Amino acid sequence: MTRIVYNTATSLNGFIADEQNSLDWLFAVESGEAPDHGAFMREVGVIVEGATTYEWVLSSTKLMEHPEKWTSFFGDHPTYVFTSRNLPIPEGADVRLVDGDVGDHLDDIVRAASGLDVWLVGGGELVGQFYDIGALDEIQVSIAPSALAGGAPLFPRATEPGDLELTEVKRYGGFAHLCYSVQSESD
Repeated sequence: MTRIVYNTATSLNGFIADEQNSLDWLFAVESGEAPDHGAFMREVGVIVEGATTYEWVLSSTKLMEHPEKWTSFFGDHPTYVFTSRNLPIPEGADVRLVDGDVGDHLDDIVRAASGLDVWLVGGGELVGQFYDIGALDEIQVSIAPSALAGGAPLFPRATEPGDLELTEVKRYGGFAHLCYSVQSESD
């Protein structure tokens, strides 16, 4: 059964990107051990991200100049990018630019996942839109031993007690990895 999973890293004070929408701060943190990304990706059928995240990835990794690197990051998974603009797409990448409400595209995204998980890369506001329509199943977050002065929040939504159930806690070097099951009204 397809699950919609938000898997990301955050600063200790809850920012996924700095004030310049960069993740460079994260890669400067010594990570040592890390969750098994390969195992995670084997369960993923579709990737979803917002335009800001997508543009940062393109720029920071120079994917337009080196499109062959796309598969080392995202495999051959279809990637939905929510944007109102026409953005560049690396040669050979299955990137689908979509505009509008998350609910308008949810059936297509789930169908493209072919029974595997949907990985919500970010940003937080896009993930919040999935949450708003009851389409977020799990949050996996690695908390970095670093704080930022500001930036893009991890999850800009209010939740009530009982909305999130902690299902796993692991330590990877200086990172704390937490998994939460999102409880729907029918749970």
